[in-house]
Amino acid sequence: MTDDELMGLAIDEARAAADREPSDVPIGAVVVGPDGAVLATAGNRREADEDPTAHAEILALRRAAAVTGRWNLTGCTLVVTLEPCTMCAGAIVLARTQRVVVGAMDPKAGAAGSLYDLVREPRLNHRVELTTGVRERECGDLLRDFFRARRARSGSDQQS
Repeated sequence: MTDDELMGLAIDEARAAADREPSDVPIGAVVVGPDGAVLATAGNRREADEDPTAHAEILALRRAAAVTGRWNLTGCTLVVTLEPCTMCAGAIVLARTQRVVVGAMDPKAGAAGSLYDLVREPRLNHRVELTTGVRERECGDLLRDFFRARRARSGSDQQS
């Protein structure tokens, strides 16, 4: 599958996260093995699981490790709709993920090229290949639409 097609799977996971009740921020992730087979998919579950670590990337990495039977995901690619935060970037590096494909960048909290660049930090023992901007507008629109709707609901809740 191409990066574009894989991002489509991640977008599906992001939409499912937003549609769940309670709704989570629409971020989705996919882990692909060295042979190109999809090992795991996940969407954010922080709200649903009441777990601050239940980011899409963390969940997808955990599931991929369970499928492969090893924590070391050398040769694997992680595809994610939003640039990983510092927690997720750290997990990506520690899992020895070979490559990360990002949809939208996150200039306020991103740790894969914008605010920080933890995944390519030369002082660490592993560096990750990074591809950005895959279906960027679509990924960004998902987030913008989600937060716009959330603000609109909050405004109507306050008026009641």
